Amino acid sequence: MIEVQVLPIGPLRTNVVLVGDPVRREAIVVDPAIPSLAELTTQLAERGWRLVLALATHGHWDHMGEMAALTAHHKTHHNEELPIGVHPLDRHRLIDPQPLAAPFPIPAVVPTRDLNDGDRISAGSINFTVLHTPGHTEGSISLFDASAGLLLSGDTLFFGGWGRTDLPGGDAAAMLDSLGRLRTLDPATRVIPGHGRETMIGTETAWIDNSIRTKILTADRS
Repeated sequence: MIEVQVLPIGPLRTNVVLVGDPVRREAIVVDPAIPSLAELTTQLAERGWRLVLALATHGHWDHMGEMAALTAHHKTHHNEELPIGVHPLDRHRLIDPQPLAAPFPIPAVVPTRDLNDGDRISAGSINFTVLHTPGHTEGSISLFDASAGLLLSGDTLFFGGWGRTDLPGGDAAAMLDSLGRLRTLDPATRVIPGHGRETMIGTETAWIDNSIRTKILTADRS
């Protein structure tokens, strides 16, 4: 059994997700936005959890900005490096952040783990599978825990919509393919997106199917 804490953080209210195993007391954080360090350390201390991994669903500043602070804090308090994971196609965005409209500096950080499609992310009873879901960026991923019925969809799938494809690395055709892949998951799957309210796969299937049909019809006419 896992526990999930969703913390809307920062100017874009990024859903920073803290997933923990209350028995093993191990935890993973996904998409740590600035300024989440204080809240994360409070949540970890209150539950007696130890952070073992930090992941980014993609490399935009509002999903990785607190990585450097987290690694420094972890090194100070545990005398070891905190592993950081991201898809290799978004690795450069952590090493050389492009803050775009960020209202504060975004520190660089060097990832230590590549998250490729099909990889397993485990800590105690936490058991995510990496799904490569490009479209928002080339290296966007979603994290799926089948046993928990949980999908962390980053900026790929939102309640009633999808992530922007007009930023560097965006690709509308790839986004539709990624949405089509997520649409095949169990309709009861709980979806925590990168921003905004939670949803379920079954709630989103109608508009995803319609978007894919529209794409096919448009291609047939061209």
